[in-house]
Amino acid sequence: MPDFYQHGLAILPQAIPAQLCQALLEEVSQRQDLTAAGVGRAGALQQNTEIRRDQTAWLDGSTDAQQQYLALMQALQTQMNRQCFLGLTHHECHFARYQIGDFYQTHLDAFRGRSNRVLTTVLYLNSVAEGGELVIYDEHNHELQRVLPQAGLLVMFESERFPHQVLPAKALRYSIAGWFRKD
Repeated sequence: MPDFYQHGLAILPQAIPAQLCQALLEEVSQRQDLTAAGVGRAGALQQNTEIRRDQTAWLDGSTDAQQQYLALMQALQTQMNRQCFLGLTHHECHFARYQIGDFYQTHLDAFRGRSNRVLTTVLYLNSVAEGGELVIYDEHNHELQRVLPQAGLLVMFESERFPHQVLPAKALRYSIAGWFRKD
């Protein structure tokens, strides 16, 4: 992952097997327990539809597909620890569903020195022709990357370094958002 080592950001097409991606997509599209996502820390978590409008459900390893995905993330964690000496301890992640018009305003996943989130991951479970793009900015809010959702594509970046947003979806968009943590 030379891009990550140099820039703290990597875009990896076909990062997981197509069959696993399809199984995860089928699972999330049939789930009835996705709930409106919140913003803020655990004690101050609240829903704010002006900031984000997606629905989420945490992965807990309860299905074969989830176990396979979590094992791949564990392998990636081991690789990142060996090559970058990050001291990552675990990965947490949730399914995310963006319906038409849903978005997530520009934000950071971690604030310097105030969070245990080290690396952010986004895995797309379906492809869309337009809308729902992940836009990643530099520290000066200049656009670095605009990533169109493509099934199996994994985006990984430093959580406290890159502000990012999800543009309004123009079609149903499924992904898994996750964080490698150091706690």
